Amino acid sequence: MKKSIFLFFLFNLTITTLFSQERKIYLGLNYGRATQNSFPLNDPDYDYDNQYLKVQINYPLTLKENFNFELLIEPSVYFANHQLLNEQFVLPTTENFLELREKFTKRRAFEEYALNIGILIRYNIFSKFSSYLLGSVGPMISNEDTERLKRGFAFSDILGLGFSWKQKRILFDFRLTLRHNSNLNFASPNKGHNSFGIESGISFQL
Repeated sequence: MKKSIFLFFLFNLTITTLFSQERKIYLGLNYGRATQNSFPLNDPDYDYDNQYLKVQINYPLTLKENFNFELLIEPSVYFANHQLLNEQFVLPTTENFLELREKFTKRRAFEEYALNIGILIRYNIFSKFSSYLLGSVGPMISNEDTERLKRGFAFSDILGLGFSWKQKRILFDFRLTLRHNSNLNFASPNKGHNSFGIESGISFQL
């Protein structure tokens, strides 16, 4: 039920954004892969990786020659895998710790549904080629517990560096991202998951 309400909210926000703005926006789709098991992360306590799809909505806030600001909206679904590598992370003082150790040390697949909203700062290097920095945050719902994060409501925080190539009304995109999931201590545990990702995509100017 919670998942259905969340997806309905994502759909309505996306449609409202598309049809309520007068400026030209870009609408596209990005695909990426991310992992905790690489530089600059690589925590030895756990294994976490994912692949994901994002609906990409870029709305220009400024229209200057070099630097520009854009509103970024990203409804996303993450297909994640997790495994606890250090069973001692689940302390003996934890209720049912042996059962939890057995559960979390098995590799498990689950989904995360997120809606990130943020700002993208773009620098036009050439007329068709640009670089950018982005920062976004938004609500997320996951459908499995881990030893680091309670299932259900949390937040998805993303920082990114990317490059775009524009060809007429088409924008080709490539970016590197750092992502952190946590729930602001609304529930326990709240150590969160971190991941470093590479993604690419294509957007069309409407």
